Amino acid sequence: MSRTPVHGTWEPASAARWEDAFLSGNGHHGALVSGDPNDERVIVTHHRLVRPNGGEHARPPRLAAALPAVRDRLLAGDLTAAESFTDGRPLQWVQPFHPAFRIRVRGPAGGDRGGLRRAVDFTSGEATAVRADARSRLFVSRADDVIAHEVTGGDLDIRLDHRLPGAPAGLRVGHGTLLTPEGALLSLRARYPDSDRAYTGVTLVAVRGGRTELVPPGVRVTGARSVLLLTRVRRHTGEADVIAEARALQALLDGTDRPYDSLLARHLDRHRTAYLRVALDLGADPAERALPGSELLTRPHSPALLERLFAAGRYHLLSSSGLNPPRLTGLWTGDWDTAWSGAFTTNANLNLQTAAAPAAALPEVTEALAGFVERQLPDWRANARAIFGTRGAVAPSHTDGESGLTYHFSRPYPLHLWTAGADWLLKPLVDHDEIRGERDPRTAAALAEAAVFYEDFLTRTDADGHLVVVPSYSPENRPANGSWGAINAAMDLSAARHTLRTAARYHPGHAERWRALADRLPPHRINADGALAEWAWPGLDDTYDHRHLSHLYGVWPLEEITPYDTPDLAAAAHRALALRGTENDSAHGHLHRALIAARLRDPDRAAAALRRVLDGDFFHASLMSAHYPRRDVYNADAAHTLPGVLIELLVQSTPDRLVLLPAVPDLCPRGELRGVRTRFGAEIDLAWAPEGARAVVRPHRTLRVALRTSSGTEPLDLVAGEDRVLTLGAR
Repeated sequence: MSRTPVHGTWEPASAARWEDAFLSGNGHHGALVSGDPNDERVIVTHHRLVRPNGGEHARPPRLAAALPAVRDRLLAGDLTAAESFTDGRPLQWVQPFHPAFRIRVRGPAGGDRGGLRRAVDFTSGEATAVRADARSRLFVSRADDVIAHEVTGGDLDIRLDHRLPGAPAGLRVGHGTLLTPEGALLSLRARYPDSDRAYTGVTLVAVRGGRTELVPPGVRVTGARSVLLLTRVRRHTGEADVIAEARALQALLDGTDRPYDSLLARHLDRHRTAYLRVALDLGADPAERALPGSELLTRPHSPALLERLFAAGRYHLLSSSGLNPPRLTGLWTGDWDTAWSGAFTTNANLNLQTAAAPAAALPEVTEALAGFVERQLPDWRANARAIFGTRGAVAPSHTDGESGLTYHFSRPYPLHLWTAGADWLLKPLVDHDEIRGERDPRTAAALAEAAVFYEDFLTRTDADGHLVVVPSYSPENRPANGSWGAINAAMDLSAARHTLRTAARYHPGHAERWRALADRLPPHRINADGALAEWAWPGLDDTYDHRHLSHLYGVWPLEEITPYDTPDLAAAAHRALALRGTENDSAHGHLHRALIAARLRDPDRAAAALRRVLDGDFFHASLMSAHYPRRDVYNADAAHTLPGVLIELLVQSTPDRLVLLPAVPDLCPRGELRGVRTRFGAEIDLAWAPEGARAVVRPHRTLRVALRTSSGTEPLDLVAGEDRVLTLGAR
């Protein structure tokens, strides 16, 4: 196999649409780079930029007093009872994510317009653009939290421009310009309509050679050898903060005559180390590897495309994770009217995007998720008290990252009824703890809160003495013969069992009580079609054509249902997967299907789901993805989830099991996957082909696991620090 897969992408023209701009980010600041050094447009974003819309004052509905009556009605057979479990408020969207402004850098009008090559290097996070007479390069530093942008090529006009699509008419914007010893300082302060909230962007323009003059609201540079722009954005800042920020940016220039290179070197220590931990090589044709991304996308079955999308997905996931995990749009948008508020949707999207992080060796992503959960946990407690009258914590389905309160819900989307969110959000954190062999106290605390919620919430029983989850919601579906709020959704049952049993491992003092509670939950139900039912309550019929696969939560991301331990349930889950439609062709639905198929050892169904995304024109030239086919609605689900899909098809693990090549699709019959992490504390390099496979297991702990391959099961004894080489025969 070739050991030089392409770790980047390029285009022969600048981005005409912001969706095609190359992306850089450090999990705080983001940049969308159009890639023309003679007319560069860089859109600046920041995870904290959300527009006030009333959501900042919203609180969860106080419904706890009405809960007993609603439960009585549901259990008595009133299938629509939960529709009255509301305080009657209209739908309130969370605060929408938005761009800060655009940096415009214009060169001379008569410059050479030919021979452009713009590129982004995934190993460095650096976006570059080169013409015969000009060059630009940009990255967002993980070390210094600054956007560094260097331009060479002569005279330049530079300004900060807030006029982006969808910018509200009432946005109050003020510009500042100031000459400095380095060159100039530009600032843009924007105050939201009908709000006292604001944000400020500051750009230090450091000029080598030449002359600088103020041309408000921008600056003109003539005769310079190069110009370095250092940019930061802050929320709720005043004039004094602009000066303080300017001094901080100026300090980054001290002590070196090549500040861009010095900043880049510090950044690479963090970014490159993270990116290079894992790599996928499918032995693609070198000629196809050399193609621009937009042309490679026209070859959807090319191994070179899968290689590049895998690399781009890990790059974008890493780059969008820091202060927060990725939003629906990662860390980027060029439009103030971002779909679904550009929020964090936790009933599928965020969970799919972050699920690959532990195996894909991106602890930076799980750390961002852990911080997100820790900050929101007080609000999760408020949700439990207000809506259900319990102790503990309930995560919201939709959040802007500022508030974790549940207030975004409506009759067809009663998201306030959903109780499984904490379990799904905590699953990657538990996986990460298993990989490193240590338990994060933040994860332990959140698990305890979720378990205490179930102690108080699970108080009703059925005729057989099983606990009943009531009301219960299966995102975002409803029974064919019922309403959205129902009883015993399969996802809720699986999540409750998993939370209680996992929390018991983290908190031995409560283990007996929590395990006993988990054991009282009812089993899953198999319906008349032989499929695992979405609601384990007699009389509730399935609705098959839906984009979500919530009822198969026990298959993926959990291991409650497997072909090895629960073959009958796995067969019912497989039947449920076969009957499930794709509804509106959303990317997250297709890739969720592929993940479940991989767990059920169905390579054909997994490959078919993956092909729906590759054939559906879901990817922009930037290799960021869309929510729907034909590049409709900028969205990170496909981009960030695809690496996880490919890993699941090749390597799966639990604390006591290793599964090699469970569902190799015909899209990649041979290749090498290096650096994958397992949940029993080992790294794996895997090479496979139709004629056989070879795996090198590098354990950090001494233990025995079960090795499962197409040949069967055998014990695998591992010794910490000793590589174990495994050879597999033909598939």
